[in-house]
Amino acid sequence: MQLIALPHIVAGALGIVFGFVALSAAKGGSLHRKSGMIFVCAMLLLSASGALMAVFLKPNMGNLMAGVLTFYLVLTAVLTVRRPSQGSPWLDRGAMLVGFGGGLSGIMLGFDAIALGGVRQGIPAPAFFIFGAVGLLGSAGDLRMIRAGGLRGAPRLVRHQWRMCLGLVIAAASFFFGPPGRVPEVINIPALLPVPVVAPIFAMAYWRWRLRRKGSMALLWKVS
Repeated sequence: MQLIALPHIVAGALGIVFGFVALSAAKGGSLHRKSGMIFVCAMLLLSASGALMAVFLKPNMGNLMAGVLTFYLVLTAVLTVRRPSQGSPWLDRGAMLVGFGGGLSGIMLGFDAIALGGVRQGIPAPAFFIFGAVGLLGSAGDLRMIRAGGLRGAPRLVRHQWRMCLGLVIAAASFFFGPPGRVPEVINIPALLPVPVVAPIFAMAYWRWRLRRKGSMALLWKVS
């Protein structure tokens, strides 16, 4: 338990901290790139360890789905801007199947939770439907990208940004809205706990608006 839980906790703390650093840093700058890669590595470890615990230590389909979808979102987000030189069509297709499978499972588990009275393993039905919608939306985007032969300009940045932001939302919600006692008393202020969870959503909407309003923003956001 400790061999998985300790890296999970450390990765979660690093992911949340460096996720907000990357979110607030100048896009394309050195701080954005470096903090973003720390966020990616931490989130991949966090989601993978969380999924393992949800299978082998504390079986929970909701936590398993959160881990798999978070891993999928962050991995596809970073691959959007840092692709292998020869491309990786097999990886894109595999990710699409993971997103679709996770989305379909979320919808099915949502209906199952409704049949059980609205809650399944401590997770309300709407949460399953939200995970399902995210997975299906992501896989639909994967399919469009594959059929188009890749993305360029603003659509590439939008794909990168919304997947990173939702990964941060999941991590922040898991921590700040998690079991009682998880949040240290010094920062456990009920009125402020939702702020770190909704902040990435507002940031996502803001940058989406900037990219739509001024297409040249794609040229200013230096990603490779």
